[in-house]
Amino acid sequence: MKKLFWVALGVSVGVLAAKKYTEISSGAALNRQVGRYADRLSDIGQAFREGMAAREEELRSALGVNDAK
Repeated sequence: MKKLFWVALGVSVGVLAAKKYTEISSGAALNRQVGRYADRLSDIGQAFREGMAAREEELRSALGVNDAK
């Protein structure tokens, strides 16, 4: 009974490892992860630019400087 347990455990670990290997070798998981990080970086950059523009407008209005772009 003990041997059957270890054989079943070994087979299931092997199947999971093979599944992960094929997923990684296909690049699908990596592409999804890189896409998520790129989206997050884009969102952070957009929020930074919006905040920077808002702060610049506040400073311009506080100093009474015209928009001379």
